[in-house]
Amino acid sequence: MAGVISPALRDAVARWLEGLAALDGAAPATVEAYRADVLGWLEFLQTHRGGASGLGPVADTTLPEMRAWMAHERGRGLQARSLARALSAVKGFARWIAEREGHDVTAILSARAPKFQRKLPRPLDEDAARAMIDTVEMQAPQGWAAARDVAVVTVLYGCGLRISEALSLRGRDNPLPDTLRIRGKGGRERVVPVLPAARDAVAAYAKLCPHELTPGAPLFRGVRGGALSPRLVQRVMENARMQLGLPATVTPHAMRHSFATHLLGAGGDLRAIQELLGHASLSTTQGYTAVDTARLMEVYHSAHPRR
Repeated sequence: MAGVISPALRDAVARWLEGLAALDGAAPATVEAYRADVLGWLEFLQTHRGGASGLGPVADTTLPEMRAWMAHERGRGLQARSLARALSAVKGFARWIAEREGHDVTAILSARAPKFQRKLPRPLDEDAARAMIDTVEMQAPQGWAAARDVAVVTVLYGCGLRISEALSLRGRDNPLPDTLRIRGKGGRERVVPVLPAARDAVAAYAKLCPHELTPGAPLFRGVRGGALSPRLVQRVMENARMQLGLPATVTPHAMRHSFATHLLGAGGDLRAIQELLGHASLSTTQGYTAVDTARLMEVYHSAHPRR
């Protein structure tokens, strides 16, 4: 089916994606996902119309055709969340075409994304976060590896980093400075303050680590000296959360969620938390507002005298 897409359209998609990667800093995985989404939409349109050519399918797309495409995607098993992402990619491509060719793409932009239930973050409460760090220390047989695991989890919680960001730290980052410059998703950079607890945990690990922490090498090392695997951190946390009787949602990413939720609960500004987390959109950070509201409602229902 891929052969029905005209060379002009293929070239347009390629140039649009190049712009996303070069100008907007889109991650390679995002670029590939958008490529598949937009090409799938164009394949549907051209097959639906019997093989139209050129940029016509974009310029002439009607709202009923958009609805037909979305129904087709749902019919082949695409979930609402994935379809919403595909529609976002299609709209982005259509806007790009409209800016360059002067086409009216109102029908495409008018298509409404399917509703889906957003999964709210599952943070730990403050006591559980502290207990997790303490229990992680008991998992490794070697003292230096136990100190390493504590350092990694403390950095996740104390700085709000993704596991990939924590494991991207290099030897030159030791000792941790007052602030870290982190390159996150989409190549976006942010400056993250470093708490004394995170700095102390990394210093304790570095002092015990048997491997030379050269400036360009990974800061966090595996037993044999290579880069520490994310899966090892996940496994250590799995063991710790089972010992503590915590749910399966307690993952390395949950420590990042906990960082944000606890800041918000202490009165942190949502925009500032967005910057600390490196979210491109405030709507992503607003998920933590719902979490905090849920916690407040639990307190209300348990403590209000008229309950």
